[in-house]
Amino acid sequence: MSTGMIIALIVIVAAVVVVAAALTLRARGGYGGRDLKRRFGPEYDRTLARHDGDTKAAERELTERVQRHGSLREKPLEPARREELTARWTAAQERFVDAPREAVTEADRLLAELAALRGFPDAGHYEEQLAALSVHHADHVHGYRHVHRVARVGVSGQDGDRAADTEEMREAMVEARALFEDLTAPPRRTEKAPASTATRTKAHRHESRGHLPWAINRRHAKGS
Repeated sequence: MSTGMIIALIVIVAAVVVVAAALTLRARGGYGGRDLKRRFGPEYDRTLARHDGDTKAAERELTERVQRHGSLREKPLEPARREELTARWTAAQERFVDAPREAVTEADRLLAELAALRGFPDAGHYEEQLAALSVHHADHVHGYRHVHRVARVGVSGQDGDRAADTEEMREAMVEARALFEDLTAPPRRTEKAPASTATRTKAHRHESRGHLPWAINRRHAKGS
């Protein structure tokens, strides 16, 4: 074998090794800043703010989340269980008018239970559950974080924080609803739905959101 052929073979092998290493790194969660921003959206900005603008520290944390939870496969939700949880969420919303603190606590409990049913870490490991949700539901995970914090400090200002007022509890419930809907949404069909059906579904969701008891008249809720 000539020297030229040996050199060419070495170059080819080296190229294959480099490509394989790059693919392995990506599969294990070796994302760059642009990939992380695209994947996490607003959660990227919140993490960056929590690290006081330290981009490397924020991206290291987000990359570790992907490494730990990126391979998680969400479990399907049985229709009967979906109906039960939806009924409980509706009841919590209605309870908010007269008992906002109890409603927020129930919303927090429901999200934890629902996430566990979908295959995320159970409620006894809140931080891990939240981290896993942030990888797969980054757009809405802050609603869970918000309602959980409000539920914890809502009664007596636990951990030195002030007790949440009624308006903050209302905002937390509204934000948390988005994640609840995301986790209870039926599996997406591969075929495209007719335009009329899609329009009706969108209108129904808009209508249901517009009839939140505290959205009709915020003054109906009793003070905290």
